[in-house]
Amino acid sequence: MKIVEQIKQPIAYEMDLFEQKFQLSMSSKVALLNRITTYIVNRKGKQMRPMFVFLVAKMVNNGEISERTYRGASVIELIHTATLVHDDVVDDSNRRRGFFSVNALWKNKIAVLIGDFLLSKGLLLSIDNNDFDLLKIISVAVREMSEGELLQIEKARRLDITEAVYYEIIRQKTATLIAACCSLGAASVKPNSSEVETMRKFGELIGMAFQIKDDLFDYGEDAIGKPTGIDIKEQKMTLPLIHVLNKCDKKDKKWLINSIKNHNKDKKRVKEVINFVKDNGGLDYAIAKMKEFQKVALTLLETYPESEFKSSLKLMVNYVIDRKK
Repeated sequence: MKIVEQIKQPIAYEMDLFEQKFQLSMSSKVALLNRITTYIVNRKGKQMRPMFVFLVAKMVNNGEISERTYRGASVIELIHTATLVHDDVVDDSNRRRGFFSVNALWKNKIAVLIGDFLLSKGLLLSIDNNDFDLLKIISVAVREMSEGELLQIEKARRLDITEAVYYEIIRQKTATLIAACCSLGAASVKPNSSEVETMRKFGELIGMAFQIKDDLFDYGEDAIGKPTGIDIKEQKMTLPLIHVLNKCDKKDKKWLINSIKNHNKDKKRVKEVINFVKDNGGLDYAIAKMKEFQKVALTLLETYPESEFKSSLKLMVNYVIDRKK
């Protein structure tokens, strides 16, 4: 059995029901909108985010969930989908998960409006049901994701990223949404409990490990859906590179910065940078850091009694750093 199917097994019924509820939450009176949202739904990914919501809710509440849990999962997925549609416009990307992106098929103007529509649908789903605590969790996540993206753009221009700033960028850009999924799961069944914060922290740690793993793919040889060296071409400063920049001598540092600033489109030079980072322990360092985040995340699960939901969350944590793409 595929690992994702194994993780999903204890919540298979909830995930099926969620898909129906999620499609309903996207519906509109405008035919064009429905055509596009149907296109999006039919090309969904692994749906890791709703899975986090259901697994956490069931783990902290003896296997019981409520209608609020379904709404929490729908809100997360609506907002996440909105950010992906907007990201493709920002990145001028024509593909998403191997299919044409919304902006490739319907142009940027419609894609931006679709993103706005999904965002408002998510907010209204919470407001109409008085889920103000859930709305606050997701609103904070959206604010942080925007700040993280802008912080990365600002720092990429100057290439002066320290390790601490890198962690702040990935915490906001990636980890904050997974943190929101986990705290939403807990809040949907145990509002105002200490578990809401514990699970937020758990999700944040997984998100940090997830992003470091993503950054490591840039140095891999495998076919992983994105070409290697792409972060360097886009002048994105990731952990392996930051670590090596901070420990190498002046001459090498100057060469590295010059390569990223002025020769990032030169394939041969990019390959030299990748090899330099590998040879100077950049990858080993990043892997060790990723495993630290994983270890602390698993420790947070130890206080909960054994259950199939806890087992799936453990599998999820391990999958995040063992995945091949």
